[in-house]
Amino acid sequence: MKSLNILICGGGCAGPSLAFWLVRAGHHVTIVERFPALRATGAQIDIRDQGISVLERMGLLDTVRSMRVLEAGFSFVDSQGKSKGTIMANTSGKGAQTMTFEYEIMRGDLVRILYDATQDSVEYIFGKSVEHFKQDEHSVTVHFSDGMTGSYDMLVGADGQGSRIRAAIQPADAPDPVRHLGAYLAYWFIPRTATDDHLCRLYHIPGSRMIMSRTHSPTEGQANFAFRDDSEELRSMPRASLETQKQFWSQKFHDAGWQTDRFIQGMQTTQNFYCQEVVQIHTDTWSKGRVVLLADAAHCPSPMTAMGTTSALVGAYVLGAEINRNSHDLPQAFANYDRTLRPFINEIQTFKPWMLRLILPETSFAITLLHFFAGLLVFMRLPDLLARFIPENRGGWKLPEYPPVEQTE
Repeated sequence: MKSLNILICGGGCAGPSLAFWLVRAGHHVTIVERFPALRATGAQIDIRDQGISVLERMGLLDTVRSMRVLEAGFSFVDSQGKSKGTIMANTSGKGAQTMTFEYEIMRGDLVRILYDATQDSVEYIFGKSVEHFKQDEHSVTVHFSDGMTGSYDMLVGADGQGSRIRAAIQPADAPDPVRHLGAYLAYWFIPRTATDDHLCRLYHIPGSRMIMSRTHSPTEGQANFAFRDDSEELRSMPRASLETQKQFWSQKFHDAGWQTDRFIQGMQTTQNFYCQEVVQIHTDTWSKGRVVLLADAAHCPSPMTAMGTTSALVGAYVLGAEINRNSHDLPQAFANYDRTLRPFINEIQTFKPWMLRLILPETSFAITLLHFFAGLLVFMRLPDLLARFIPENRGGWKLPEYPPVEQTE
């Protein structure tokens, strides 16, 4: 097997996951991350069936299990905080999951786990990013944000849904890879109060708005605001100043009721505010020459699918295996990666407009209907029946088996 010198742009979940598999085969891997330190922050995320299998093959499942957020389930509530229907998490280890998955973990904890698993064998460089690059049939020459250059056998773009590396390898006539779903999300951490418990609560407000509250530690919880709006004027809002973003969200939800005042007050002092437009990334071009895309840079499924972390872990596993098997022929490795993974991505990116209207209903009447059906589902014990008889595996796509790679010293 030919040993490669590989640069990964992006130190979140996907980049270190790929590095884990590559260094086991003896490749030299460098990860550059534009943030000045490990970005071990972020909201509560879900890991589903295929992603759990990848973590098990990495030998990290027990560590992840020990760091889980023990969320008991989720409840639809009205403006008085009264439950209209509560669906508990399926913690049986098998069967279909509810909105609260068996493996819920804070993004920062998962980032830290992956970093700890790779820091001794991977070169991490923080506060640095890829400005531009050139490639030929032998190598990729990378120009960094600090003015330095480096030569690598291959470059991996794991730089998120706004990937600059993706933009650099797309054909000139390629359609815009960003698919706007017409919704926006914001989340931040808030101090936990005595009334907060381990239930996730969903509160819907007329005007296609929703608030979700969750608790992840003895001292902190999370406020999540979402709304539906497909106007083009709003698309620049997540790039505005932090103060402007907070003002926007405060005004958008000022009349929402329930615990909104508490959440908005917490927004003003939080150190963990994040806002984004809900999009998917669709592109036919995952690689060009010696450059390849990974995770959200290639195929962001959007938070609405709850499959972003799982698809990142699975994509890293498949790409790593194909590089290790075909290190002498990278175009073949990338073609195999595309052929193997794309059917899975096509399945998880299936998201119809009516789904968003169901998640974020517009009128009081639609919210009442949602509460009625939620209560009916609970009364009929339908979530329990689904957990017993419906498999978790999304769409039947099976995680491929690859020969084990013995770790090299």
